[in-house]
Amino acid sequence: MARTAVLLNIDEKRVISALQEAGKNLTAADGETVLDFSSVRRVDASALRALEEFARVADEKAVKVVLRGVSVDVYKVLKLVKLTRRFSFLN
Repeated sequence: MARTAVLLNIDEKRVISALQEAGKNLTAADGETVLDFSSVRRVDASALRALEEFARVADEKAVKVVLRGVSVDVYKVLKLVKLTRRFSFLN
């Protein structure tokens, strides 16, 4: 069975709601979900919780999550809270 990739653009002003909506729409048929973070320059605690929840849902459904265009500052925060191991990264 072929698996598909899904690309979602994440707007900095809607990080939490975009992740919640994307998590609800994840299916096991999605082989990979790419979240484009190129417009996100900072994340707060609520966004980190939403990312952690999204990663949990993706793990349950065996969907690989790739974060694309993550800024150095956002990456450092993800690394600090140990979320980097839950995702793959693309420039």
